[in-house]
Amino acid sequence: MTDAAADDRLLEPALLARLERLQLANRKPLAGRFSGEHRSRRHGTSLDFADYREYHPGDDFRRIDYLLYARLDVLLLKLFEAEDDITVRLLIDTSASMGSGGKLDQALRVAAALGFVSLVRRDAVSVHTFPLDRRAPRFIGRGAATPMFRHLAQLRPDGDTRFAEACADVLARPGPQGVTIVISDLLTPEWEHGLTRLPARGGDLVVVHVLDPEELHPTMVGDFDLVDRETGARVAVSLSPSSLKEYEALATAWADEVAARCRRSRAAYVRVMADDDLEAALLGVWREQGVLR
Repeated sequence: MTDAAADDRLLEPALLARLERLQLANRKPLAGRFSGEHRSRRHGTSLDFADYREYHPGDDFRRIDYLLYARLDVLLLKLFEAEDDITVRLLIDTSASMGSGGKLDQALRVAAALGFVSLVRRDAVSVHTFPLDRRAPRFIGRGAATPMFRHLAQLRPDGDTRFAEACADVLARPGPQGVTIVISDLLTPEWEHGLTRLPARGGDLVVVHVLDPEELHPTMVGDFDLVDRETGARVAVSLSPSSLKEYEALATAWADEVAARCRRSRAAYVRVMADDDLEAALLGVWREQGVLR
């Protein structure tokens, strides 16, 4: 049982155990410090010995040089040039629109899962949220999983979707390239402007598009006042079966176009519905899409 299993409000302990066997499938060469577990293409596919460092609790004991330990009575780990540590930036949409249909709850579970996978592999994880009125804490190592879970669990939906501003903030922060993971419903006209700028930071970009099933396949019929969660604006609508079919076609086309534009920007794209079985997605589709391996 891992330390992170102490807090199962976001993820079940059984799922955490399965996630320990996975890692982010980085697709580009990454610059690291010979301490992580991500294969780099800088030196081909071989594992070339690079150096030693002192063993710390939680490190992979299989890397200990036991012959050296027998001679020097010191626990040292072998390090290899073909393995790199990475920085993982989670950019989570916590605006008011994420409060509908359980979207934020699903987004936080996704962030917890990907953050946990990264921390187990000794990658650094920073958690960014927008609106930008919250701090962006950084977590390192397996022992930081529980504090990361606690930070995620206290996030609440509020404010408007300042997506382009959030992307600019991530771009302006110092640090290595790594992997940037955007988790959002992208319900803002400026999503593409912000998203297409993120590849300028280098490294990999992953977009996790979280939607409420009602946003693509609504079931309401009749006369309603629709209220914008972020602005409070009200719009009177009359929904008939035929207008619902028309809306459904337009909404599905919009979501498919979002996916296409993300991929044209060389971002990995996965769509998650708020009621999806996250375990099945992580262990199935996400591996097929090249997000996890």
